[in-house]
Amino acid sequence: MVEANPNLTTQLDQPRQASVDSIADPGPLGLAGFASTTFVLSCFNANLVDASLSAAVLPLALFYGGLAQLLAGMWEFRKGNTFGATAFSSFGAFWLSFAGYVRFVAPHLPLAGAHQATGLYLLVWAVFTVYMTVAALRTSGAVLGVFAFLSLTFIALSAGEFAQSTVTTKVGGWLGLVTAVLAWYASFAAVTNETWRRPALPTWPRA
Repeated sequence: MVEANPNLTTQLDQPRQASVDSIADPGPLGLAGFASTTFVLSCFNANLVDASLSAAVLPLALFYGGLAQLLAGMWEFRKGNTFGATAFSSFGAFWLSFAGYVRFVAPHLPLAGAHQATGLYLLVWAVFTVYMTVAALRTSGAVLGVFAFLSLTFIALSAGEFAQSTVTTKVGGWLGLVTAVLAWYASFAAVTNETWRRPALPTWPRA
């Protein structure tokens, strides 16, 4: 009888482990795509740019905030990062669905009830973001800041739609701008620290 080699499993796992370890960190890409798209949309929500030009956010929502962030989420699955995979995949899908909603759904909703549909759409994302904020308590201060302000952003935008309050929506726009800046910083710090091979910028790890 041929005895099983006790090291066989380890030997088979070594190439796979090396492959996983060689994957670059997809986090900075996901954060950058999210930050850029959030910043542009928030400029419109905060009334800093003429609302008639708001369609400018759709290409970003499709390709950077959407597709690029979704791909970052898939790579986080490959790296075994449950939080990153869930966050980036979900928000990549958010931006893709947002583009579809604005382009194909919202124009055909009854005018009298369209604000309720939009408010419900945003409320779902507020719920998701709030419980992801709880999980973010064990990531880093930089990431936690992004999720905390994003939760406030979704809550304000959803409330603004349900109440048809331009003031509340504007507040949501300003909160979104803060969120975008925080996400840019988290991306900047992560990619800089990785490239320089040392903690050049603080991220305040909490795990």
